[in-house]
Amino acid sequence: MRVNAIGTRHHSARRGAAYVAFLVHRLSGLALALFLPVHFWALAQALRAEAELEGFLRWTDSPLVKAAEWTLVLLLAAHAGGGLRLLALEFLPWRDWQRSLLAVAAAFTVVVGLAFALAL
Repeated sequence: MRVNAIGTRHHSARRGAAYVAFLVHRLSGLALALFLPVHFWALAQALRAEAELEGFLRWTDSPLVKAAEWTLVLLLAAHAGGGLRLLALEFLPWRDWQRSLLAVAAAFTVVVGLAFALAL
């Protein structure tokens, strides 16, 4: 236990499942933000010329790009699940079951990731 500035004791906030959920939500959001310029570039290819778009679409059939696509969907599911968990924490009255929201958000991420992987 540490003592904060006003003299009360508290446990480190960087040790629990909630902190891991916080990190996953933040890092997945950053990764999705880094993906957006690539996505907009691909949309510009579609508007520019059909031949350029066809070349880009052929490139997306490679296994490495498919793996990156699956990772992107997994990150999106993790970010959405974490965001829904945060909304529930903010707007619903606190109950003991809200600790289970971490597990629900993680399960949502896994289910969406597996469903997308099976659809490939």
